[in-house]
Amino acid sequence: MADKFRVALSSDFRKADGSPTYPSFDLSPLVSDPRIEIGYVDPVDGVMPAEGLAGYDVLILLVPKFTRASVPKDGRLAAVCRFGVGYDSVDVAACTDNGIALVITPDGIRRPVAVSIVTFVLALSQKLLIKDKMTREGRWNDRSEHMGMGIVGRTFGQLGIGNIGAEAIRLLKPFEMKLIAHDPYADPKVAAELGVELVGFDELFQRSDFVSVSVPLSEATHHIVGERALKLMKPSAYLINTSRGPTVDQKALYQALVDGTIAGAGLDVFEVEPVPADEPILQLDNVIVSPHALCWTDQCFAGNGAGDVAGALAILNGQNPRGVVNREVLEDPRFKEKLAKAKARSA
Repeated sequence: MADKFRVALSSDFRKADGSPTYPSFDLSPLVSDPRIEIGYVDPVDGVMPAEGLAGYDVLILLVPKFTRASVPKDGRLAAVCRFGVGYDSVDVAACTDNGIALVITPDGIRRPVAVSIVTFVLALSQKLLIKDKMTREGRWNDRSEHMGMGIVGRTFGQLGIGNIGAEAIRLLKPFEMKLIAHDPYADPKVAAELGVELVGFDELFQRSDFVSVSVPLSEATHHIVGERALKLMKPSAYLINTSRGPTVDQKALYQALVDGTIAGAGLDVFEVEPVPADEPILQLDNVIVSPHALCWTDQCFAGNGAGDVAGALAILNGQNPRGVVNREVLEDPRFKEKLAKAKARSA
C-alpha cells in the first residue's frame, strides 16, 4: 500500500536500544495491522516538532508538549491521543483551530489514580513512612509518640467528583467514612448514587479529615487550594493532591505543614516538575511524596495504551474516537475530511 495510515509516538515510549519503555503498553493491534505504519518522533526542547509530525495521521503523546508550533503544515494530523487524562501539556485551542481532535483515556486512568488516593489516605492515617523510618532506626520505644488516626467515621472530602474523584469515593465506601464533595459541575443524581453529600467549597475544607484534590488545571483552578483554604482545615487533617501541582499553592502548603495548620499531606504532583532537590517540602516528615507516578502500574499503562490504540483505530476506520476533549472539532469539515481520507487508506 503506497500511502499507509501513519501513527507517531513520542519517543519517550521507546528506550535508546529500541525496546519499549513500558512493555504493558500493547502496540500489537497497530504493529500487526498491514494498513498501519508506526514511527517515533523526538521532541525538541520538550516540544513535539511540526516537521517530525508531518505525514502522520495520529500522534500518541506521553510527556512532551504539543503546542501551536507543533501543528504540522501539511494538515494531515487528525488526532493527538494523550496517554492519560491530563492535557495541560497540549494546546487545545491550537488543536481545535486546525481540525485536530484531542483524545484522552479516562477508562485507563480512573481506577489507578483512585487507588493512589486511597493509598495516601491509608499511609497518612497510619503514619506509615514515619513508622518505617522509626523501625529502621531501631526507635521502637517511640511508637507511642506516633499514634495513627482511625478512619472509620472520619470525613473524606473530595474536591471534584468527575471520573477519578467519583471512583475514589466508590473505593472508600467499605471503610465506613463520611463522604462529602464539592464540585460546581456535579450532577446531584450522580452524587446521590455515590452516596456523597455535596457541600460548599469552604465547608469541604472545614469538615474534612482528608481533602483530596481531583480537578483539571485551568485558570480557574490554579491555586484553588491556597492559604485561605488551608486555614479552614482542621489541625488534624490531611491534604492529598493527585491532579496537577499548580492547583495547590505549594508555598502556602509548606507553611501550613510547618506551622501545624494541617497534620500532613500526600503529594503526587508539584508546582515544578521534576521537583528541585532543594524544595523545602521534601524535608518534612509529615509529607509523603511521589514523582507524579504513584498510579504508574502495569495495569494503568495497559489501560491508557488500549485507549490510545482504540482512538487511532477509530480514526483509521473513519469514526469519531472516544474521549475527545474538544468535541466541537467533530463537526469541523476539515476533521471530517481527515476521517474520510483515513478510511480510504484503510480500504
